[in-house]
Amino acid sequence: MLKRVSYIFAIALVFSCNSSEKVEKIEKKVTIVDGTERYDVYQGSEMANLMRGMHAFNLQLKKEVESGKITTEFPEAFLKIHSAEFSESKSRNQTFDHYSGKFIEAQKLVFTEDSNVALSERYNNAINLCVSCHQTECTGPIPKIKKLLIK
Repeated sequence: MLKRVSYIFAIALVFSCNSSEKVEKIEKKVTIVDGTERYDVYQGSEMANLMRGMHAFNLQLKKEVESGKITTEFPEAFLKIHSAEFSESKSRNQTFDHYSGKFIEAQKLVFTEDSNVALSERYNNAINLCVSCHQTECTGPIPKIKKLLIK
């Protein structure tokens, strides 16, 4: 009898460990303990964090473009768009690969001085590629992205 209870307990322990690992992996939450409080904090995917960084950079770049003088350079970290991991519910596909490649080309053109296209137009072209890609999937950030456009 004791042996049977031990087996049942061991099996229950194994299944409970596996299920909690799956929950943490799916939800991508980190538990932070502060004194006696516990907080479950969402941790974004590598791609989500990269795109947040791209937004922050382009927000600053917008100010530079509006002033007519760019003091920054194309961030090589943007090239991680081709390899960054998505969240588990999303995946890389041909549409994303197409738009991400076009975005990198357009973003690099913003930093090209010998262009016949106006700086603000080159900048808006890069931002519009973000909007176009997000219209195919993950539409939530579109209003935030559109605020980056120069009117």
